[in-house]
Amino acid sequence: MPMEADVAVLGGGPGGYTAAVLAARAGKSVVLIERDKLGGTCLHRGCVPSKALLRSAEVYATVRDAEAFGIRLGGGEPALDWSAVMARKAAVVERLHGSLRSLVEGSGVRIVHGAGRIIGPSIFSPRSGSVAVELADGEQETVVPRHLIIATGSRPIRIEGLPYDGDRVATGEEALNWETLPSSVLIVGGGVTGTEWASMLTDFGVRVTMVETAERILPGEDRDISAELKKALERRGAEVITGARLLPETCRVEDGAVSMEVEADGRKRRLKGERMLVSVGRQANIEDLGLENTDIRTERGCIAVNPATLQTDEPHIYAVGDVIGGVQLAHAAMHEAAVAVDHLCGRQARRSADRDVPRCIYSRPEAAAIGWTEDAAREAGFDVMTIRMPMSAFGKAHVAGETEGFIKVVADRATGDWLGVHMVGSHVTELIAEASLARVLDAIPWELAYTIHPHPTLSEALQEAMQAVETRRKAK
Repeated sequence: MPMEADVAVLGGGPGGYTAAVLAARAGKSVVLIERDKLGGTCLHRGCVPSKALLRSAEVYATVRDAEAFGIRLGGGEPALDWSAVMARKAAVVERLHGSLRSLVEGSGVRIVHGAGRIIGPSIFSPRSGSVAVELADGEQETVVPRHLIIATGSRPIRIEGLPYDGDRVATGEEALNWETLPSSVLIVGGGVTGTEWASMLTDFGVRVTMVETAERILPGEDRDISAELKKALERRGAEVITGARLLPETCRVEDGAVSMEVEADGRKRRLKGERMLVSVGRQANIEDLGLENTDIRTERGCIAVNPATLQTDEPHIYAVGDVIGGVQLAHAAMHEAAVAVDHLCGRQARRSADRDVPRCIYSRPEAAAIGWTEDAAREAGFDVMTIRMPMSAFGKAHVAGETEGFIKVVADRATGDWLGVHMVGSHVTELIAEASLARVLDAIPWELAYTIHPHPTLSEALQEAMQAVETRRKAK
């Protein structure tokens, strides 16, 4: 007999497990279908393991600079144990995986491990949305839900013509399993993942060459963030090449190295590294889901949804996370999961605009942003004014010995409202949450400026920047 449920969730990543837990807490019977491990790409092949490596790189860089804080290390330079770094990363992932499984099971969610495929109307259900699950032992289970939430995530885009082998030529996910630390790496792609890897590797002492086809790295972020992080990487020895045309057919793996020609500034260059890391975006996992058995539409390789409710063209079937495109971030998927569950439970659903999802880059220094970039605000017709303050203006930055970076507020001169906040500096991925809350509450600069912030902290930077917005508005 089929397994019936109020809600079935296809995919156990951040969007999927969040939807499952929230639906169960709302009193729904829930089945979560996952072919591999709970946590998805974020926990096992992305956010968490990469941040664990970034933390090791940060500690290594801090120890090397210990004398600046009056601390002398006996025995010379600190030594890097790559196998221990990788073991710590694996331990962090495993601990979190265990905790996640306990959370999901403790919420009353039934987990079915297997590959799920949507089937059309059958004797069990008069409408599409049931899921046939192929179990690991070859048996098959049928799940018949009243509502289905698709949260199957995404995978790295692969450039055609490159000789991927997962080691010499690897995606960002595959590079997380490198058994040895290379002496040099050619990074193809200057987005968030490429920038984080460039920061991590330079801190580990690896020679890095980064190639980006756009005119600047991090093309989706404010120009000031792009420029600041490019300078930070170059100060640590990275070569950053932008506006490049890739020639993947020229890629060669030979003599213990990888090389490829690119065209930049009107000339061709052959770039070389011990390994190549390719990070040029992600594509939705929509294959083999049985979408052809439904009325669900796809657009540009993603599942099309009602942007307010996240329903597909089959109203009882929802989709959330990377599989719908948009902002492909774990916390965006979790927010979308909450919106979908609220709607199917008959509660008011409120989805934030994509630009109001905070964006974080865990490089050294970190970067974070929310809202409009300066360029986008001007293109949208706002009468833009900007305030930019260096982090070196704040005492806590000097105490911490981390004075790089700035805070920038983009505001509408006509109304005085803030449109975007852009930060570079130590711990700004934590500080951006205040701006995110302010966006939800529709707080104006005056309210942020007159909120008491503790001193000395880096949080004062947002307060001071918003005070400057108010001062300029009143002076006009």
